[in-house]
Amino acid sequence: MSSQVSSRRREKPLSALVGSIPGAKIEGNPEVVVGGIAYDSRSVEREWAFIAVRGQRYDGHDFLLDAVNRGASALIVEPGSSSPPPGVAVAVVPNTRAAMAVVARAFYDDPSSSLTLAGVTGTNGKSTTVLMLDALFRVAEKSSGVIGTLEYRIGERRLKAKHTTPEAIDLQSLLAEMVDSGVTHAAMEVSSHALALHRVDGCRFDAAVFTNLTPEHLDFHADMEAYWHAKRQLFEDEQYLPQGRERVNAVNIDDEAGREIARTALGRTLTYGLSVEAHYRAENVELRPDGTRFIAVYPAGKSPISMQLVGEFNVYNALGALAAAIGLGIEPEVACRAIEEMAPIRGRFERVPSKIRNVLVDYAHTPDSLRRALETARTIAPGRVIVVFGCGGDRDRTKRPVMGEIASRLSDWCVVTSDNPRSEEPHDIIEDIVGGIPEDLKGKCEVEDDRAKAIRRAIERATAADVVLIAGKGHEDYQIFADRTIHFDDREVAAEALKEIEKSVENA
Repeated sequence: MSSQVSSRRREKPLSALVGSIPGAKIEGNPEVVVGGIAYDSRSVEREWAFIAVRGQRYDGHDFLLDAVNRGASALIVEPGSSSPPPGVAVAVVPNTRAAMAVVARAFYDDPSSSLTLAGVTGTNGKSTTVLMLDALFRVAEKSSGVIGTLEYRIGERRLKAKHTTPEAIDLQSLLAEMVDSGVTHAAMEVSSHALALHRVDGCRFDAAVFTNLTPEHLDFHADMEAYWHAKRQLFEDEQYLPQGRERVNAVNIDDEAGREIARTALGRTLTYGLSVEAHYRAENVELRPDGTRFIAVYPAGKSPISMQLVGEFNVYNALGALAAAIGLGIEPEVACRAIEEMAPIRGRFERVPSKIRNVLVDYAHTPDSLRRALETARTIAPGRVIVVFGCGGDRDRTKRPVMGEIASRLSDWCVVTSDNPRSEEPHDIIEDIVGGIPEDLKGKCEVEDDRAKAIRRAIERATAADVVLIAGKGHEDYQIFADRTIHFDDREVAAEALKEIEKSVENA
């Protein structure tokens, strides 16, 4: 649903909104007043413009009359659409989805140009890196905003996140509200969907961070080449560069795709990683169940860091955030202090409090992120590694057997369960996963369709020396089935199971 988050009243003539779109033609009054914009006809109000976007399920051109009946004064459509009622202005553009970003930027007065905006893209680590950047901005006494999977935040005001990166109208509205609220700095996740679907067109990024590239979203992108092309646009397309300021890129060169981006990115590029040639690197990394220690080495010197976040991948996330923030002018000492002060991030290798078991909840839902999470669990587990995981329905099926193989190989015990099955049968998804488990490893794996039971079973099997990793859903507090969505939080289920075990130990 499109909506206007920005509270300030805005009015623009239609000509001002579409004038910069190549090939745009206006039929009717080009100076008709537009007091709001929407891509969902149900959101249209009097004197608004309705943008008819072709989606995967619906075509906005089928709802032109509904938009007019709700008070639309202007329509933005593609060639060949049906004629509107008399008195309604129509702008015909080659591609309404691409046009939507241009229109939204114009309507909201190009808000990203009034912010120091940092964008983070890559397969894994986007959410954590964005929150690290936000923490760095705040410790540096900047008024900061966040747009990402975990939340949208305008200063101290939190909004529920609907998409990792919102649709163009919603995104520009959020950025405008930040500007109106006095926010000066913002960190945003930039998904491959957002780049491919023109959601971030119209945004100017002062900093861009690349984390890594592994197979994901191949249900949306035709292949890895298309996925890779979408990601690299952020670094190679001039439209995303700030005006009158230099772009800073922070690029992980321990990743093959990152090394390519470091060669082709527009602007000033700072590299990071564990490689000795990286501009920002970590030395003497010490991984522990309760946090991580390392020495951050950067062009101006080095600083010891002791952070609460666990795992080598969080070292990479921290280095990416440090490179971008210091590249933007934040003092290294301030940036490093912010990393040290950060609290664990919800659903990102998050420890469930317990005196008797080591239980971690992580969002790992791709082969690479699951591999990384299990390898990290191994480095901090005195005993065994036990994993509970599943795969989402209506998503890339090819990753299911791959994740089955990874989980069975890298864990000591594996419980395969349901994730968000959506329209698929949970057992069918599980069968795809189990199909990838080698015969000689199936003896250490079990299947439990009920996710709550699977989590309890894994925790009951564990000892105080073991690490239980609950992977796949992370911060999510719901489970999606074909006919319903229920409240479900891995952390809550694990906490309840731990409470029961603690009580039984006390009564023994």
